[in-house]
Amino acid sequence: MTNFPILSSLILLPSIGALFLFFTKSSHNNLTTKYVALFTSVVTFLLSIYLWIFFDQSTSEFQFVEERIWIENLINYKVGVDGISILFILLTTFITPLCIISVNNSIKERLSEFLIAVLIMESFMIGVFCSLDLVVFYLFFEAGLIPMFLIIGIWGGARRVYSAFKFFLFTLLGSVLMLVAIISIYWITGTTDVVQLYELGIDTKYQNLLWLAFFSSFAVKTPMWPVHTWLPDAHVEAPTAGSVLLAAILLKMAGYGFIRFSLGLFPSASEVFTPLIYTLSVIAIIFTSLIALMQEDMKKLIAYSSVAHMGFVTLGIFTIQQQGIEGSIIQMISHGLVSAALFLCVGVVYDRMHSRLIATYGGIVTIIPKYAILFMVFTLAALGLPGTSGFVGEFLILMAAFKDNFLVAVIASLGVIIGAAYMLWLYKRVIFGKLINTELKKMVDLNKSEIIILISLAIPTLFFGFYPEPLIETTSVSIDNLINNYNLEVAINLEEAK
Repeated sequence: MTNFPILSSLILLPSIGALFLFFTKSSHNNLTTKYVALFTSVVTFLLSIYLWIFFDQSTSEFQFVEERIWIENLINYKVGVDGISILFILLTTFITPLCIISVNNSIKERLSEFLIAVLIMESFMIGVFCSLDLVVFYLFFEAGLIPMFLIIGIWGGARRVYSAFKFFLFTLLGSVLMLVAIISIYWITGTTDVVQLYELGIDTKYQNLLWLAFFSSFAVKTPMWPVHTWLPDAHVEAPTAGSVLLAAILLKMAGYGFIRFSLGLFPSASEVFTPLIYTLSVIAIIFTSLIALMQEDMKKLIAYSSVAHMGFVTLGIFTIQQQGIEGSIIQMISHGLVSAALFLCVGVVYDRMHSRLIATYGGIVTIIPKYAILFMVFTLAALGLPGTSGFVGEFLILMAAFKDNFLVAVIASLGVIIGAAYMLWLYKRVIFGKLINTELKKMVDLNKSEIIILISLAIPTLFFGFYPEPLIETTSVSIDNLINNYNLEVAINLEEAK
């Protein structure tokens, strides 16, 4: 099995499943379509588990590397994983089957086409996390826009076309500069191979501009303040499965990009721009948390909370400390699980009442108790309660931030308090209170598929809350190597400047 192209298989499997669905004629109610998509995604998940089992945690080297000439003397198809990227692949393959199960009630038309879009999306997302060539990374990074654009634009709500185009244009415009930067890197160094670039290093006189070009793309995708406005619109209009993919995985591609490229390729520039990241992160944490307090739409509230949570992620990454980067990765994994669950919880009540407004609900704890319990678990995880994965990530980030910049850490800590306020307020208004809307009495509790999905997300949320060691052990050696290389290059550049 040593020569088995496991990463290429992971990338290709969902697309093969999508191709099979494309050529299979299915009726409106045909379950075959769904079972084929589910089978494909489950096999992909099992293959990613195999990848994790045989992954060597004791080395920072890239593993399972595959390299093939694509365009002679120009671009090589090169993929591989280290401790940083493998967890994101696992998250992607874990969330996708749950998205496919969740379409039971929400997608009524063109089910086959929707599942094709989801599977192709999975292929592109896995490709992003294991690309070891800048051009290949860029192609996967941008290609993911197309299925998500279609998911929002075709199966979304009333303002779906506006939201889809806003999402597409924001993210595309940000990435044009990254493409220019990649071409410039090839012109400067003669290669786009990430491993070679780590070894060669990039001249400091170019780093600032190149860092800003990559930042323009990652900042929009994260999204960071003030280029975050596309996210609430996209979430509100997207179908539930689309929101889950967007929140759980798509936003993590930018966080991963910051770690892999901003810190890895441009350490001197990262050192220069760290105050900028700190400022934008703190604004995002406080500002979007306050906006979340004002929301009447459940999806919008969770969308703004995502911006605040990703503010913690960017803050942790640029502390350039073991705890900070580990905390950011755990926070991204946790947010992937928790935000996916929260959007699914909103989808559950929306499928029954066709309303996302908080004012529609209230007093449903006695009507749908199973839902109330599971919703409570994810609400508490979102506000970072000890014993949930949300706490571990935020705690490590704030620990690192306190070491690096006391004022920034104090302000960011306020975001935790505001976050608790809007999440508890949401839960109180939806679950407790007086039952004013009599229509709510007709609501039925969670069905089998909904229970399976939400418990599947609750188990890792609680498990990693009490025992985050597997995540820390997987990442620690790779992060340690990244920080050492970063500090070494910054020190060398300082010496040269003298």
